[in-house]
Amino acid sequence: MSILIAIAGFVLAVGILVTVHEFGHYLAARLCGVKVLRFSVGFGRPIFQRRLGADQTEYQLGALPLGGYVKMLDEREDEVSEADRARSFNRQSVSRRAVIVLAGPAFNFLFAILAYWAIFVAGIPGLKPVIGQVADDTPAAEAGIHGDDEIVAVNGRRTPTWRTASIELLDGILDDRPIELTVLRGGSEYDLTLSVDPERRRALTEPGALLDGLGLRPWFEALPPVIGELADDGAAAGSGLQRGDRILTVDGERLETWQLFREAVTARPEERLAVELERDGRRMTIELVPAEVETDDGREGRIGAAPHVPEDLIDRMRSEERYGPVTALGMGVVNTGEMTRLTLRMLTRMITGEVSVRNLSGPINIAHYAGVTVSSGLVSFLGFLAIVSISLGIVNLLPIPVLDGGHLVYLGIEATTRRPVPESMLAAGQMIGLAMIAALIAFALYNDLMRLFVD
Repeated sequence: MSILIAIAGFVLAVGILVTVHEFGHYLAARLCGVKVLRFSVGFGRPIFQRRLGADQTEYQLGALPLGGYVKMLDEREDEVSEADRARSFNRQSVSRRAVIVLAGPAFNFLFAILAYWAIFVAGIPGLKPVIGQVADDTPAAEAGIHGDDEIVAVNGRRTPTWRTASIELLDGILDDRPIELTVLRGGSEYDLTLSVDPERRRALTEPGALLDGLGLRPWFEALPPVIGELADDGAAAGSGLQRGDRILTVDGERLETWQLFREAVTARPEERLAVELERDGRRMTIELVPAEVETDDGREGRIGAAPHVPEDLIDRMRSEERYGPVTALGMGVVNTGEMTRLTLRMLTRMITGEVSVRNLSGPINIAHYAGVTVSSGLVSFLGFLAIVSISLGIVNLLPIPVLDGGHLVYLGIEATTRRPVPESMLAAGQMIGLAMIAALIAFALYNDLMRLFVD
């Protein structure tokens, strides 16, 4: 994936979500009668600036697109004329100020609802959660799950695609009780119980570890190692591999699935591999040297080959979540609520050490996924925006000074004591809040770098 696409996707995502958040503050301030002096998306030197309206509000786009702000009239920051004092933010009641502060995160959640609504109306393509293989001595094997089982529900919630099944499985992992599964096997539904040792919970919440840790392999990873398509200039075609060849062993190691063959190839770029295969009933051995390519995950071997997929298999396994406009709106609300709940539970369990802190992502990882989803199409990008918007809303509600949640704490103190929080306390809180935010960003960036250079 191009770095330029990742950067462009990141800037676009940040621009949209910051605009949504700040517009919430802006709109609430206007409705509460507070004079808005400036609405800015981005920081630094303005590259676009215009004054509009009776209040001559300044709308600007900053050169550094990593945030934004709404500047309101406030006697604590500037001198205010007698005529405008009633429109100062600090002169408003505690309840009105709380509404203005809450409106930013509220608009993030509202945006997520609308994004999910659009996604469900357009339809989310996916694959049915059909099991390809079940690894021995794993929670899935102990639960009695078989290959070719389809997971149709987790804890009573329907799972039409692997996307929904993975979310519900992760949610179930965070519970302190067994996960109830309903699987479709041979045309009949069976109820199974998946038990996870609490001591394994943290390992299962490592990024990308959930399905493998449970012992589940999706059906597409269980395709037989039969050559389907070949690139004319690839190492596979150059070595003499042909369509229909069935791979038997690589360097003497027997491989039963395409996934295992792929892993053997990607792990050994520019190494000579002895590949035993079967062609038209005859066995033969060829020498294969995977080409080296640089990917987001490091150096990998590639041979320019794809597996043979039976013509009707994709059609049988394809699924789609699509609803009418009214139902989709309800699903948007439900999905936003579920993702909010899941995110809060993940954060809480991170604090207690029960969930891996490696799930915290910084700007590098966010930019990576922004680029991936932009390249995948509008539906994927909207899904990415919805998740990040929910996270932004939750983070802003944390009781940390300088964030909206911190301002709400101050307003709560003011409502209780019936006097404003002293300026000295506000200044000290701001320094503490900035230090906490800086530490959080630094840790998230560390996670990004570890993913980039170690994983």
